[in-house]
Amino acid sequence: MGELIPGLPEEVARECLVRVGFDQLPVVRRISRQWKSEVESPDYHRLRKAEGLSRPVLALAQAQPPTSPAPGDGAAPADKQHSSGGPANSYRMVLLDPVEGRWAPLPALPGATSSLPLFCQVAAVDGGEQGRKRLVVVGGWDPETWAPMDAVFVYDFLTGSWRRGAAMPGPRRSFFACAAVEGHVYVAGGHDEEKNALRSAMAYDPDADAWAQLPDMAEERDEPRGLCVAGGRFLVVGGYTTQEQGRFVGSAEAFDPATNAWEPVQEGFLDDGVCPRTCCVAPAPETKTTERMYMIRDGHLVARDGAGNAQWRPVAQVPEDARTAATVSAISDGRVVVIGSGCHGGEQNVYVLREEEDGKGASWVRAPVPTEFSGHVQASCSLEI
Repeated sequence: MGELIPGLPEEVARECLVRVGFDQLPVVRRISRQWKSEVESPDYHRLRKAEGLSRPVLALAQAQPPTSPAPGDGAAPADKQHSSGGPANSYRMVLLDPVEGRWAPLPALPGATSSLPLFCQVAAVDGGEQGRKRLVVVGGWDPETWAPMDAVFVYDFLTGSWRRGAAMPGPRRSFFACAAVEGHVYVAGGHDEEKNALRSAMAYDPDADAWAQLPDMAEERDEPRGLCVAGGRFLVVGGYTTQEQGRFVGSAEAFDPATNAWEPVQEGFLDDGVCPRTCCVAPAPETKTTERMYMIRDGHLVARDGAGNAQWRPVAQVPEDARTAATVSAISDGRVVVIGSGCHGGEQNVYVLREEEDGKGASWVRAPVPTEFSGHVQASCSLEI
């Protein structure tokens, strides 16, 4: 086998390849078989992380920017909601490095419309022999007919391409809990096409491209929030039953893959009536055995440390121009990212907050948002590349 880079010592050539940006990896692996083997090896990814070259990234399902009419074509102005970055019927996957302020769109989905499904869920998984990073898009509504979909799409960061995954089995569900836990994507709750709230749950293995049915939850949960929490468990927060449409409960229940069982329902996780949509989780700075959770409540970012009967505490007031239709994500360096607007249909703004470890201080920094990335964000997940 020849040299990685002709004329350079092997260790220097390897250092050069390690510094390639994540968005260029698909190009690098096509240069030669040797480079392909190098960037797909587990050692390559371990070295990137050891040298501090991995980056916290958010994957966003974001409204496509409107197509501007050509000058003099007589077209009417775009709908105000669409042109200002509000919800639209065409969504794409976008990557945001909130620390560096870098944005990058991913390739369009395969298919006639190329748009992400409306109200889809997205999760990031590691897996396979190389531990390669992938995005999994699950469910949602057809952007043209608004019919619920069972579609699954998987994006591979090494190949830079999408593939179709095995369809989600069972009734076509909407507004379900979803999270990645140890290489699998877990789904629970939501409602079927008759608006019946569901207790059923399942897990998708992107390596085997197969779904496995899980035991039912103890309670029906429509519009719950799914989180990966300490101990490799899938936590399902809130939701409501068929008979209590829109009346959110504050309870939660967790599935433990090690026992293939749901733990007892935890009452009072949230206040009854609180929508869990903005809940997110991050490792607490002090320990790896408990987690810190965040959400937006009454215009404030609040946090909850640990499990059990821990209480939510205020962290910081969310800027007024990011409180509407907001998404909240915690990234690996301990910062929290809020993406939202000042009004429904408004352009999206991005704020990054770092909370002091003693919990006595927090400050927001506004991140730049180019116009082409100011569309409404309907789903997100955090990952490290």
